[in-house]
Amino acid sequence: MPRSTILVAVDDSAEGSVLADQLRALCGRLDEQGYQVVRARTAQDALALTRVRVDLAAAVVGWDLGGDDGQRPAESVLKALMARFTRLPVFLVPTGTDVDDLPLWVAEVVSGYVWLLEDTPDFIAGRIGFAATRYLDEILPPFFRELRRFDDTHEYSWHTPAHAGGVAFLKSPVGRAFFDYYGERLFRTDLSISVGELGSLFEHTGPIGDAERNAARVFGADSTYFVVHGDSTADRMVCHAGVTQDDLVLVDRNCHKAVYHGLTITGGRPVYLVPTRNGYGLMGPIPPAALTAEAAAAGIRDSPLAEGATDPEPVYAVITNSTYDGLCYDAVRVAELLGASVPRLHLDEAWFAYARFNPLYARRYGMSVDASAIPDEKRPTVFATQSTHKLLAAFSQSSMVHIKNSPRAPVEHRQFNETFMMHATTSPMYPMLASLDVAAGMMDGAGGQWLTDEAITEAVRFRQAVARLGRRITAAADRPDWFFGTWQPDTVTDPHTGARFEFADAPLDLLRTEPGCWTLEPGADWHGFAGLEDGFCLLDPIKVTITCPGTDAKGTPATPGIPARILTAYLETRRIVVEKTDAYTCLVLFSMGITKGKWGTLLDALTDFKQLYDTAAPLAAVLPALVEQHPDRYAGLTLPDLCDQVHAELGRGDLVALLDEAFTHPPRPVLTPAQTYRGLIRGGAEPVRLSDLADRVVATMVVTTPPGIPVLMPGESAGHADSATMRYLRTLEAFDRRFPGFASETHGVTRDSAGDYWILCLR
Repeated sequence: MPRSTILVAVDDSAEGSVLADQLRALCGRLDEQGYQVVRARTAQDALALTRVRVDLAAAVVGWDLGGDDGQRPAESVLKALMARFTRLPVFLVPTGTDVDDLPLWVAEVVSGYVWLLEDTPDFIAGRIGFAATRYLDEILPPFFRELRRFDDTHEYSWHTPAHAGGVAFLKSPVGRAFFDYYGERLFRTDLSISVGELGSLFEHTGPIGDAERNAARVFGADSTYFVVHGDSTADRMVCHAGVTQDDLVLVDRNCHKAVYHGLTITGGRPVYLVPTRNGYGLMGPIPPAALTAEAAAAGIRDSPLAEGATDPEPVYAVITNSTYDGLCYDAVRVAELLGASVPRLHLDEAWFAYARFNPLYARRYGMSVDASAIPDEKRPTVFATQSTHKLLAAFSQSSMVHIKNSPRAPVEHRQFNETFMMHATTSPMYPMLASLDVAAGMMDGAGGQWLTDEAITEAVRFRQAVARLGRRITAAADRPDWFFGTWQPDTVTDPHTGARFEFADAPLDLLRTEPGCWTLEPGADWHGFAGLEDGFCLLDPIKVTITCPGTDAKGTPATPGIPARILTAYLETRRIVVEKTDAYTCLVLFSMGITKGKWGTLLDALTDFKQLYDTAAPLAAVLPALVEQHPDRYAGLTLPDLCDQVHAELGRGDLVALLDEAFTHPPRPVLTPAQTYRGLIRGGAEPVRLSDLADRVVATMVVTTPPGIPVLMPGESAGHADSATMRYLRTLEAFDRRFPGFASETHGVTRDSAGDYWILCLR
């Protein structure tokens, strides 16, 4: 099997020439060394191979490749190789050009020169092969490199795990099926902490420690910790490391449930920071005015939980950045504002681990908050917890904690490590650790920007394709004038020229590189959020919200109405599963695994849905499983019939407006998370029917999806019977009864056979 690939981009079109013969001999010698040689005779072919062949171990480029028409095509190839790969050995074939005549930058980036007619093919192949071998070894990050070396020794396993490199699975038919499915290498590298030469996750020594320190360098942190139980554990860990009994904590109401669990463990007392919402029901940013020291102090004064605090000053704040829907704060500005109230700031960047690697996100991620951004005396220590596997390339549950220290409240490693060990495991999965190491290695150097550029570019192309298709439908005037949209500004401005473009017509390079195209301008109708300041918030282009007809960002009703739950139910029949569904929007993620074929399939499905709607297709043909499961409810309906009924119900119940009221006016807290948990564990809880829930204190979190944010935190009162929370939950309950198969995904709620909601409450 070839070890890797070498690109040879040299024009040898003069068949039978001495140069062509020597080049053919060189390629033959490289093949004998075990390399796969790919040939390119034009710059266009070389550029295409550079984009798709990530397994290159070296490249040989002819300076006269493709001829001379101003900028040499060879220069484009060299620049593409430098942008795509970090430290790739590139050999230049001058073919008659004096080295002294080459541009200086070319001499700086190439690894050497090849004179095909002066040295022997064996010698040249040896030089290239040596450089390729060294490159392949050097690009591997520290832990993955040593894990491979250990695996290559083929040692017998006398330690855990008991499958002993997979051998135990071979002794059972079902085990053999499992072994064959995953392959031997996974099991051979599933090792024990007894293998001392690979280091210790608890002590952060050896190759594991080297990998964490390498990740800290790559992500711009002072220190980094690998977490193998997901970002949920990382969130709990950071909270546990800085909060003690009855400390006050400023908490983004749009927080992950793990933050609440951290408060349960520590006994901290939350004071919530409430985000905005728009007419689509999307959760927006917390306005900057709500992050000031004055606003924080007012929130503490008004909080019933502040009365029992050990200190009136909060010790820690946690903000979700970016939000689920891709809204990214100016992290430096957030740190400036909250730094006036807290010495430590936690940015939950579960969906944002890639931000450091593209200039589009400058200042928008936690590790950008350094001494050059904010003076030490005002700068809080910043934690960033990242669910690495979500949008970087790593195994599920693979996460990291990054720390940027400030002299105000530095994190001492030995102290933090005590908390780390409470939440870590003595049996980490080594392939998972290797995937974290590789995720960091992939983003190192030129690779990080190349990978993020590609995801951003494809997301922009999809957004523009949807907008252009909608415009074509309108211009055709031969079918109903509606289509889906994507949530973004209607127009953008080139800051360098002042030229203004419709989004669909804007230059691709402008949209994929200019942050101003994605910032939320204060008061702009397209986003619908109030209280913003210039540059405070940016919409991440790779988190694409598809908008359905029926409302807009200001909450204005419209017809026709295409509820997103019906669209996503149809998409699932096409094997397209979206990330999140709200009333009239659904979210898709353009991760590094995106391809044109993938988003083209989605665009085709949206077009097909429109055709089915416009032709009044029978629901039994569009969603056959739904009609089969609920024939009494849906038999005989068409797709427009169902859309009209759901749209009318959403409007009649005023669900989006109720959602906004319920989430922007949180219920009154009665008990701390820890007090509530003690009551739950001691048996002091009972299920309560929603109709009897008024003024009861809930024992567990109630999270409704959409939108996936807690509507009730444990220890909070549901409020009086006509409170926003109660009306919202009753409206959801009624909707679920009327539309079986489209019920909300509600954590903390159980339904009985009559469709009644039941919620666990303290006695």
